[in-house]
Amino acid sequence: MKKLLFLCSGSLVGLPLSVWAAANSASLPAAAPSSAGSLLQVLFALALVLGLIVAAAWLMRRFSLVPGGAGGQLRVVSGVMVGPRERVVIVEIQQSWLVLGVTSGQVNLLHTLDKPEGVVTPTPAAPAFAQWLQTAIEKRKVGK
Repeated sequence: MKKLLFLCSGSLVGLPLSVWAAANSASLPAAAPSSAGSLLQVLFALALVLGLIVAAAWLMRRFSLVPGGAGGQLRVVSGVMVGPRERVVIVEIQQSWLVLGVTSGQVNLLHTLDKPEGVVTPTPAAPAFAQWLQTAIEKRKVGK
């Protein structure tokens, strides 16, 4: 039991155990710190931080276009990447479509179109997520 406690006290998962072990260090045998254990701990922490950065970047990119912006009057209909930092985007505002060229430094109006008759623009997936989030919050409140 004491060996297991000593092994767990060096990891990030066993941080509370390491505090307890430091308080009761008289009962544990003195041992030299393991360089392999320290290296493993650093690599685990590095992987955790890099994973959080990648997850945050993915979330920022995934949810960058907020539907219902500008009071529901402005909506992105379609967009396509034409270069590493260039996009052509069709934006619907009232009854017209604007074809925009978007780069990292500016936005240019390329063309203006009347909204075509009978064209059904796809509904964004964010309302479904918003509805799911609302039900999850309500379930959590009911469970408390």
